[in-house]
Amino acid sequence: MSKPPNSRAHDSEHQEYLDIAAFKGKFDVTDFVGSASEKLIADSKADNGPFDPKPFIKSFEAAVDKLIAIRKDVQAKTEQMEKSVRVAEREYSKKMVDLTKGFESVGNSFVGMESRMNEVSSTAIRIGDQLETVHIERQRAQAAYDLIDFYNQFSKGDTTGLDALRKEGRAGRRQAAVVLRRLNTVAKEVDLPSADKTGENIEKYCEKFEKEMLNLFDRCYRKGDPKMMHHCAQTLLEFNGGASCVQVYVNQHDFFINNVRDTPAPVDTILWNMIPDPNSSPPKSEVGLTELFSEIRSTVDTEAQIVKAVFPNPSVVMQVFLQRVFAQSIQQHMEQLLHKGSDISDLAYLRVLQLVHFQASALVEDLKAHELPHMSPRTPYEATEFRRSLAGSAPVTGTTPSAAISTMLETAMEELFVPYTEGQRYMERESKSLVTLYGNLLCNFARYHKAQKGKSSMFDRMVNQISAATTTTAASGGTTSAQAAAALMRFGVINSDRTERLSEEPIREEDGVLSVDVAEKILKWHAEAIGRCVELSPPNDVPKNTSILLRILADTIGTSYVDIALETALLRLDAADSKSEPNLQPLETIRAIDLICHLWQQYVNIALLPLASSSVTTRREMVVFNNQTVNRMETGANNLLQRITDAIITWLSAQLTKQKRNDFKPRNDDLSFARVNTEPCVLCCESLEKVRDAAKQNLSGKNLEVFLTEIGVAFHSLLLDHLRKFPVSATGGLMLAKDLKSYQDTITSFGIQSLHERFEFIRQLGNVFLVRPEILKSYITENYLGRIDASLLKPYLSLRSDWGQFEKGFDSEVPDEVGPGQGLRDRFTRLSVMMKELEGLKVEGITGSFSRPFGNSKPT
Repeated sequence: MSKPPNSRAHDSEHQEYLDIAAFKGKFDVTDFVGSASEKLIADSKADNGPFDPKPFIKSFEAAVDKLIAIRKDVQAKTEQMEKSVRVAEREYSKKMVDLTKGFESVGNSFVGMESRMNEVSSTAIRIGDQLETVHIERQRAQAAYDLIDFYNQFSKGDTTGLDALRKEGRAGRRQAAVVLRRLNTVAKEVDLPSADKTGENIEKYCEKFEKEMLNLFDRCYRKGDPKMMHHCAQTLLEFNGGASCVQVYVNQHDFFINNVRDTPAPVDTILWNMIPDPNSSPPKSEVGLTELFSEIRSTVDTEAQIVKAVFPNPSVVMQVFLQRVFAQSIQQHMEQLLHKGSDISDLAYLRVLQLVHFQASALVEDLKAHELPHMSPRTPYEATEFRRSLAGSAPVTGTTPSAAISTMLETAMEELFVPYTEGQRYMERESKSLVTLYGNLLCNFARYHKAQKGKSSMFDRMVNQISAATTTTAASGGTTSAQAAAALMRFGVINSDRTERLSEEPIREEDGVLSVDVAEKILKWHAEAIGRCVELSPPNDVPKNTSILLRILADTIGTSYVDIALETALLRLDAADSKSEPNLQPLETIRAIDLICHLWQQYVNIALLPLASSSVTTRREMVVFNNQTVNRMETGANNLLQRITDAIITWLSAQLTKQKRNDFKPRNDDLSFARVNTEPCVLCCESLEKVRDAAKQNLSGKNLEVFLTEIGVAFHSLLLDHLRKFPVSATGGLMLAKDLKSYQDTITSFGIQSLHERFEFIRQLGNVFLVRPEILKSYITENYLGRIDASLLKPYLSLRSDWGQFEKGFDSEVPDEVGPGQGLRDRFTRLSVMMKELEGLKVEGITGSFSRPFGNSKPT
């Protein structure tokens, strides 16, 4: 029975998706089932009748049967392939074992061959050593024979052998040079009757040979034949070390011949016009020196190539050449510049010295790039053991250190400046220059202050200290004013012409004012000197020299500038009329000192102390000396500020004495009520405002706060004593309240919080004259008045015009603790209990606070 047509169609479809190729690669069960039932699903949808599962069952049963058959076939093939793989693995392992055995056999063969080759090599080496020994002995015997033969010829006056050797060309000349050097050495050792004559013959022949080689070198040098020059240099090197050849080369060099100029070098007019001006920047170059150093750089660049090509020892030749450059060309030009600078001023001399040192240092660094290696002997004959072992042979020079030229340049640089910096020569010149500059700068300043105080000892002391600063020590010794003046005249600080000229000039007020600009100029000049000190001094001397320059600076700023201004300001305050309003101009001096001290401290900490770090002792001495100098300036400023404070308080006290007895018991007239404040109040407030404005303009920070606080506290005490001197009527209480309110407003403008409570207390104290008697007791127990003992207020309450009405009732409740002759001012310490204590701001505190306006910057 045949299958229906649809069954055959399904079988053909099964063959497609049941083929083994369909299972290769990525296999998806869902896709497989979909492919098997896709056609059946389409047929089922096309049939409108009920769903018939039989086609699906038959189709999947057939597919399962087919898959089972395929799996069996695959398993059979897999087992067969695994058997084949195992067989192949066994065969591969067997082959690898055989190959390993073969490699081991080959390795053993090579080890045996290597051992046999080592034996042969050892034998060959021994044979070679023996041959070398025989060869050396043969060479030595031959050389000795030749040497004896030539010596015998010279003893007979026969030089034909050496003449013939010299005519054999370059190799002959070099061999003749070696023979002659040996003969010369042997002749000095032979002790025979005819040795002297033979020695003379050999010496004459050597001189003749050297002269001929030098003439040949010179001719080749002029022709520009480097090969023959090299031959001559090498021959002379083997003859006597080649020193004569090097000297001929250097002496005949165009650089040294051309630098012997008949015409003077170009003059740098701009430099010589600016160099004596201390306010101008130090020059960094000079036209003639720049040209010379440029020529040296280009010459050395070219010469290094020639020397390497010509001489067998180029490093030695370059050293000789560069030594000549420094000792002749540079030194001559340097001496000319220093001589011209010395004729102008010490500053010009020092700046020229620094300029030359700066440019020479740059030149040395550039020339170090031409470091040349020392060449080994260039001929095999020169390097043989036979030559090294022969008596009288030239010593074999070892390899020159790679930094030979660099070392030579540094030594030449040091030797160039030794005549100007050794010992204390440089520091004496630097100190002298600074003293001269500072003396000229402060001459008008000192003349002004001397005129202000007459022939005082301060100017003479300044002269002594400036003259002492020219020495290398800080001690002024017993130098007299006349000796100091004479020294300053020698140094150019003061001279008779300048003194006469200054005596004719008018004395100006601005000449005597402390100026921060002048201090900055002093520090700027000092910084330039410190820069030269670091550059020109040996590193070990920098701390000591810095300390010397610090003392010169301290004598200038501290003694000759700040101290003189302080002394003049104090003399003016002493001479001022106590009945006139105090001059607040000294506050400007205080401000200048504050700024100068700040600049001083910053300069010392940043610029000077780090330079002394290498010497702990010197740095400690500098710190102690610096602190002493600053303390002296600050102490002087404190004294001046305290004197200003005393003068202001004295003036305010004098203004309060102008208070009339009946100012606070006015008549009932329109004129009394028309006044806003009494005359003493107006005068005191105006004075306080002037003090406030001057203080804020010239003081700052803690200094301003301490100064204004001192003024406010002292004025507060004056008012407390002042108020208990005048009776007050009911209408006069209004006048008093106006005055106290003006006082309070003026003090409030100081901006000092600690003074607010003091003057608020004063204002409330003044109000006791305004309140009615029935509420007086309650008033004095409130606010600030309630914080103190009521008995202390009795001297003020007794000044009320109606005090007699309630005095008995007040006394019964308030015991009188104020003894005879005691006032509120005498017991002010008890009043201050209720107020914020101002620690450190009392009279003695102002010196402690002001003495450290910038103490945090003190070096430690």
